[in-house]
Amino acid sequence: MAGGRGRESLLDGVADRFERATDFTVGLEEEYQLLDPATLALTNRFEELQQTAPEELAANLAGELIASEVEFKTGAHPGLASAGAELAEGRLALAAHADGLGVGVGITGVHPFSPWQEQRIIDTPHYARVEGELGYIAWTNNTWSIHFHVGVQGADRAVAVSTAMRSILPELLALSANSPVFLGRETRLHSTRTQIFTKSFPRCAIPDPYRDWDDYADFVRLLENTGSIVEGTQIWWSVRPHHTFGTVEVRICDGQSEMREALALAGLALACVAAFCRDHDDGVPLPAHPTGLIGENLWRAQRHGLDGGLIDLARGEVRSTPDAVRALLRWSRSVHEPLGLEDLLAPIERTLADGNGAQRQLAEFRESGDPRALVSNASDRVTASAHEHLATTIKDHT
Repeated sequence: MAGGRGRESLLDGVADRFERATDFTVGLEEEYQLLDPATLALTNRFEELQQTAPEELAANLAGELIASEVEFKTGAHPGLASAGAELAEGRLALAAHADGLGVGVGITGVHPFSPWQEQRIIDTPHYARVEGELGYIAWTNNTWSIHFHVGVQGADRAVAVSTAMRSILPELLALSANSPVFLGRETRLHSTRTQIFTKSFPRCAIPDPYRDWDDYADFVRLLENTGSIVEGTQIWWSVRPHHTFGTVEVRICDGQSEMREALALAGLALACVAAFCRDHDDGVPLPAHPTGLIGENLWRAQRHGLDGGLIDLARGEVRSTPDAVRALLRWSRSVHEPLGLEDLLAPIERTLADGNGAQRQLAEFRESGDPRALVSNASDRVTASAHEHLATTIKDHT
C-alpha cells in the first residue's frame, strides 16, 4: 500500500522544507498556447519545440498535458521584480524560438475556437497517469493559467496562510478572468477555464480549511494510503502548500496576455500572502470561511468577472467586485513598499477602470464576430507587452 510501513511517503521531508523556506521568495509559472501562424488554431508541436530549444531556454520549459501547450517556469527569486524580468525575457525567448519553427504563441484562459478533439496528450508517465484515470476530463482540459509560488517559512504557518488565502481566491479570479469565448461562441462565463479545469478535476478548486500542518498531513496520508493519489501534484487545489518548493502556490488565475496584468496579479497574490503572514505573526485570527461560502463567490467571479459583485464574507453584504479588489489593496498596503510592489500593483486600478482580458475579448468579439481576431490580438500582446515591461524596467533604473 502506498505510504505504508517501510515505504517512502509523499510527505517525507516536506515539513522540514517549509521550516527551511525563506519568506516571500517568488517563482512564476506561465502557460502558452502553441499556434499555427496561418490559421491561429492550436498546433501539437510541444515535443519539437522543447527538443530544439537552446539549453538555457529548455531548462525552463515543461509540458502541460496537451502537445499544443508549453509552460515557462522561472527560478526562485528574492522578489517579484526580478522574477517578472525573467518571465518577460522568457516570453520573448520562447516566442523567438517558436517563430523559428513556424509556431506562434498566445495566452488566453482557453483557446477561443480550437476543439479539444484535435489536441493530443503528451507522452510522459505523469500525464499518461492523468489521462488513464480521468479520461474525458483530461481530454477536454485545454486551459491556460499562471501560477504564483510564494515562500512561507514554517509548516504550520504555511498551512494557516493557505487556508486564509482560500477566502480571496474569487477576487484574484475575477481580476484575472480572460476566457469568455470558447468553441467560437460566448459562453456567458468570464472565466470558462474555471469550468473546464477547476470545476472538473478531482481535488481541485477550494480545499477545506486546515488547522495546522498535522491536520493537513493527515488528509494527504489518507489520500495516499487509500491509493487516491501517488504524487503530491495530484492535489490540484487552487491554493496549496507545495511539497517540493516550500511555497504557498496560488493557481486560480486565467493566463494573461498582458505582462503588466500578469505581474500585477502576482503582486496582489504576494501581497495577500505576506499580509496574512503579518497577521498570523501578530496573533490576528486568520479567516477560515466555509468552503461553500467561498464557492458562491468563486461562481460569481467565474460568471461575471469584474462586472459583478462579491459577498463580503465578514459582513454578509454584496459589494462590487472592483471594490472588493480595492479592499484587498488597502488591507495589504503595509507590505507593498517593503516588498517592492508599488509600481507592479499600479496597473490594477487601470484594469478595474478600463477592463480586464475577458471584458476586452467580449467587446472585440461582439464587434468582429471572429474568434481568430481574439487569438491574433492575444498573440501580439504576449510579446509586445513583454517588450514594454522590460523597456519600462530599464528606463526606471537609468
